[in-house]
Amino acid sequence: MILETVKVGPMQVNCYVLASRPGGRAIIIDPGDDVSKIRAVLRGHNLTPEMVVNTHGHYDHIGADDEFGVSVYVHRDDLEMLKDPEKNLSSIFSAACKVHSRIEILEEDDLVRLDDIELRVVHLPGHTPGGIGLLMEKPQKGIIFTGDTLFYRGIGRSDLSGGDPEKIEDSLRNKLFVLPPETKVYPGHGPATTIGRENDGCLPRAQ
Repeated sequence: MILETVKVGPMQVNCYVLASRPGGRAIIIDPGDDVSKIRAVLRGHNLTPEMVVNTHGHYDHIGADDEFGVSVYVHRDDLEMLKDPEKNLSSIFSAACKVHSRIEILEEDDLVRLDDIELRVVHLPGHTPGGIGLLMEKPQKGIIFTGDTLFYRGIGRSDLSGGDPEKIEDSLRNKLFVLPPETKVYPGHGPATTIGRENDGCLPRAQ
């Protein structure tokens, strides 16, 4: 399996490129900016982009959605953020980002499948209404992409674009901290971590 992290844009978003094998098809998670850097990773493994998946609808995660000529997948509750510069916060930066690609809707427990890769959608409201995690089921377990819900030694803000502090705490306690402690966390910003490390520090330990 290929799993490459590309730090993109002024906010250093972690864009992830996933593929089963060199020369295959790729899932691109959160291509917020720096298309040339993402394309360089694709070329390096001779990959063809097949789909874009957004963990949520903020501008720094969706800014380059249209650059790959593929469908974009997002949770239903963040759909309008991809179309509204005020909701996705791009209007603050005078960028007026709107996604024009075909958009496919994701819901809790949907499976994102490509070749040997299978990712289960975990709805994580709180940072945004439609924030999601992507829990890898195949080709291996023990990996989750958490967007801006959980970071190394931190959690996402809940004061922007429909965020809710009670909901993000519920998402952490009941969706993430119930996972095996060795589960590796690939967040939307910053270094990778594990569920066990963050459950020991972010909130009281899940029961």
